[in-house]
Amino acid sequence: MLANYYNEFDPFASAWLRELICNGHIPFGVVDDRDIKDVTPADLVGYTQCHFFAGIGGWSLALQLAGWPKDRPVWTGSPPCQPFSSAGKQKGKDDLRHLWPKFFDLIRECHPPVIFGEQVAASIGHGWFDDLQTDLEAEGYAAGMVVLPACSVGAFHRRDRLFYVADSPCERHDRQHSLLLGKEPGWDQQDRIETSGCRETDPAAYTDNKGPQGWSSVQQRPIELTTWAGGLVDWIRCSDGKTRPVKPTIQPLAHGIPNRVGILRGAGNAIVPQVAAEVIKAYMSC
Repeated sequence: MLANYYNEFDPFASAWLRELICNGHIPFGVVDDRDIKDVTPADLVGYTQCHFFAGIGGWSLALQLAGWPKDRPVWTGSPPCQPFSSAGKQKGKDDLRHLWPKFFDLIRECHPPVIFGEQVAASIGHGWFDDLQTDLEAEGYAAGMVVLPACSVGAFHRRDRLFYVADSPCERHDRQHSLLLGKEPGWDQQDRIETSGCRETDPAAYTDNKGPQGWSSVQQRPIELTTWAGGLVDWIRCSDGKTRPVKPTIQPLAHGIPNRVGILRGAGNAIVPQVAAEVIKAYMSC
């Protein structure tokens, strides 16, 4: 059985995904670069974990950080944020990039036991989560959401994001039955992945809250990043007077420089896996 399915329409991000898989940063799987509108339920048969709008694999990494077992079924999906982002035209549900309805069509047909996802916090004002919850509850799912910032895991920026989780009636029944027996639902406790802070070298990862010597303020102390793409992290002083680390391949982000706009598109639209991991762990502990 093939374990993982990644669906990512953007050519740059899908190529990035394949490189991350080849280098062992995220679990092996098939990368499908078709538009989600062309994906059918039959295409998903045989996969245990499916990641839609996969980007550069943030949700796959988050599942690893949280200790989610490789053989435990789950879907993830963070539909495009542009229709609801305050930086965009804010067309909301009238935007052609509003792809929750298509994602929900696949959910309705395949009924995955657990779904995790993310959206910009501004989507709340457009009723995005209200629609999601209504759709999922019509299929028997229970859905909840929380807004968390990146700084909640030690990052320097706020980056508020809506994180949601939904589980099916069968999943809730199995969890309740297992908890009555004093067992973790549906998986072996020994399968947990022990993590003491992410020290990955891939672009989707943060590391410990340790910066170079001389940083005394918690608010200004940068995250220590390992080398990536052959170079150390760069430091840039921002308009608020704080200095923050940036990857050497995405600074400066100038138009006309090959690949740098593409890298911004991949990294800039990615979730913060450490925040998502906390959401997953909270669900697993319920």
